[in-house]
Amino acid sequence: MLGLNRILSLRAARIQRCGSTGVRLSSRSSSCQNAGAGSRIYCACLLLLLLVTPRVDSSWWYIGALGARVICDNIPGLVNKQRQLCQRHPDIMQAIGEGTKEWIRECQHQFRHHRWNCSTLDRDHTVFGRVLLRSSREAAFVYAISSAGVVYALTRACSQGELKTCNCDPHKRGRSSDERGEFDWGGCSDNINYGIKFAKAFIDAKEKTVRDARALMNLHNNRCGRTAVKRFMKLECKCHGVSGSCTLRTCWMAMSDFRKTGDYLRRKYNGAIEVTMNQDGTGFAVANKAFRKATKNDLVYFENSPDYCLQDKAAGSLGTAGRVCNKTSRGTDGCEVMCCGRGYDTTRVKQITKCECKFKWCCAVECKDCEEAVDIHTCKAPKRAEWLDQT
Repeated sequence: MLGLNRILSLRAARIQRCGSTGVRLSSRSSSCQNAGAGSRIYCACLLLLLLVTPRVDSSWWYIGALGARVICDNIPGLVNKQRQLCQRHPDIMQAIGEGTKEWIRECQHQFRHHRWNCSTLDRDHTVFGRVLLRSSREAAFVYAISSAGVVYALTRACSQGELKTCNCDPHKRGRSSDERGEFDWGGCSDNINYGIKFAKAFIDAKEKTVRDARALMNLHNNRCGRTAVKRFMKLECKCHGVSGSCTLRTCWMAMSDFRKTGDYLRRKYNGAIEVTMNQDGTGFAVANKAFRKATKNDLVYFENSPDYCLQDKAAGSLGTAGRVCNKTSRGTDGCEVMCCGRGYDTTRVKQITKCECKFKWCCAVECKDCEEAVDIHTCKAPKRAEWLDQT
């Protein structure tokens, strides 16, 4: 039974526990009962676990595709609490929709040179397709950066006066000090705590409706994303005094550019820790005892990632056929790595660039349009027999 529990946690299936009197599946699965069947039921349930692929749940991420047309009843996959918050705060949903576009762009920037490049699917309620069914590093990163994106979008909307329920941070008043001396709080400090509070209530609501390994993983990574934004809050000041002598300062707290959060979470992705569920199902144990335990700031995952080399509908992999690669690079964007050893095609194209630029008094820069030939390298498609093995 312990072996089955190990597989259950690694697969992050929606399964509660296999007891000594049988195997009992959670509400997201069917039940295996009959204590007298012993090993036959154990094998049958194990086979069912390995063969049955869970459905891909719709997500609040789809709000980003709806834009200004956010209608709470038409967003698939929301649980009751999320739908209630949506109906109560339409202005916040609008901000979340804009924020969703931003964090998806950041995700695609962070993985632009990798086999998995955070691709989204048009007109798909799951946004990312089946790739996030696996409890992988990629799933951990997406949940973290999506949570961070909501915090960032809501906090920014608060400061810009776009939301009815919040504005600038009310706690930044009076006088304070830093290593440069005393200053007065002024301006509009970003209300990061409001953004974190609402993001937690809205995003975590779905995961709290179930008690399983994947939900626990998602909650942990959601928290990592929320706190990442707060980590890069910075103090900005304006000097007052004769000739800008800075004898008096007015300061406020401001969020850094979202790119810093993206870079930070990408580093956390690189150092993500593989875990398993602990015995009582309330936390994690490191999968490999040779590695350190996961902290609250680490991304965690249960399953190794596929190689994303070939198109695989079951795994949600789009493959790398047709992806642009760098012939001279030895990194992940290099043709050898990106194309998984299949080779690449080279196409010569003509590009128009600005050249022979001259400064013209006053005050303009005039350039000529120059045409140059550039070689573009793209990954070859796999041989048909090789591709069929993955579909």
